[in-house]
Amino acid sequence: MKFGVFYEHQLPRPWNDGDEHRLFKEALDEVELADQLGIDYAWEVEHHFLEEYSHSSAPEVFLAACSQRTKNIRLGHGIVIMPPGYNHPARVAERIATLDLISDGRVEFGTGESSAALELGGYGVPVDEKREMWREATEQCANMLTMDPYPGFEGQYFSMPCRNVVPKPLQKPHPPIWVACSRRETIHMAARAGIGALTFAFVDPAEAVKWVSEYYDIIKSEDCVPIGHAVNANIAMVTGFSCHEDEEEAMARGLEGFQFFGYALGHHYIYGEQKPGRTDIWQRFQSVRDNLPKGSGGSGIGTPAQLRENLALFSDAGVDQVIFIQQSGRNRHDHICDSLRLFAAEVMPKFKAGATEREAKKAAELAPYIAAALARKPGLAALSDDEIPIVAALGRQIAETDKDAAEPPASIGESIATARNSAIAVPAADPAAESGDD
Repeated sequence: MKFGVFYEHQLPRPWNDGDEHRLFKEALDEVELADQLGIDYAWEVEHHFLEEYSHSSAPEVFLAACSQRTKNIRLGHGIVIMPPGYNHPARVAERIATLDLISDGRVEFGTGESSAALELGGYGVPVDEKREMWREATEQCANMLTMDPYPGFEGQYFSMPCRNVVPKPLQKPHPPIWVACSRRETIHMAARAGIGALTFAFVDPAEAVKWVSEYYDIIKSEDCVPIGHAVNANIAMVTGFSCHEDEEEAMARGLEGFQFFGYALGHHYIYGEQKPGRTDIWQRFQSVRDNLPKGSGGSGIGTPAQLRENLALFSDAGVDQVIFIQQSGRNRHDHICDSLRLFAAEVMPKFKAGATEREAKKAAELAPYIAAALARKPGLAALSDDEIPIVAALGRQIAETDKDAAEPPASIGESIATARNSAIAVPAADPAAESGDD
């Protein structure tokens, strides 16, 4: 079983100058440490306008920074919000491919649709259409990452002409695709689409056995028709995290943050009301905290012995990855780093032993099913060379509609002057360019 760390960039009120800067710098330090310790994945969300709960609105920027401070850890979008109102599919493909190149092929392409009214309303995404928007955009984004050129698309939710979307990712045919899952039905959907399931349902081991079994049964069935050009058969679950030799100290350091994570999630997604820039979620949480279910904070809060025991149940259930919510509420940076070091020293080795052999066995078992699933995928027809349309430069288009157009410019400087005279916005050139010098 593999392990990941998970970031919402939570920042409870009250806020002080410099808090967001500190938050992001500490998170970068934590991901760098996780990489050095052998943690397998770093996952970063995309959310918009969800104050206190998540200040992570540009995950591609954070993950790009992580890529330059790490060597081995996989860098996961957990997730990119795919309806075109948030992100045009071509822009997503460009960002994913660029991040894959600069990280030397370490990107995990998590996808989702969002269920927060602040996000949906802010970007004008209709609630009753967001699932089909996700499906259309994700499938076409995978096509853009693999096809040369992308033949164009006339869809229900977005359209674009033939273009070659560049760059292309280092991983072929594209980085592994995942989808966020909060319900059993969405896990089934992930399996039918041949993609990884990022489960945020905080299942117990008994539930995990059933959910994992159902997921892989569908992967092996004729119901699996890949949405992308590869099958990513993986199921991951998210839980709280705080590891300390003393159980009470582990709870003291990690439980409140995990409780706030759940409370703030509920506030933004289920029962809350938000006055932008004014509602104080942390204060509301503190006023009701004593009445919230105490719980254990999930399978990742406790002593090393407790974590080994708890996580073994999920490993035995077939869960492929456990992702730790470590930076939540007001959890302290130094406590997070201490927990990571202790976990890596005393818990992780139990699950790393024999991992290569188990992965090879799983790959061999699934190989014929994956091949059959890919054979069922309906492909987007590629264009022949004769069918690829020619797109004239804007200056040429203007010249062809102007009967008095002059001959093509003879120099770079003349080209710029022609463009300016044609009301085309271009950046100011340097003197060498204006003089025509190379």
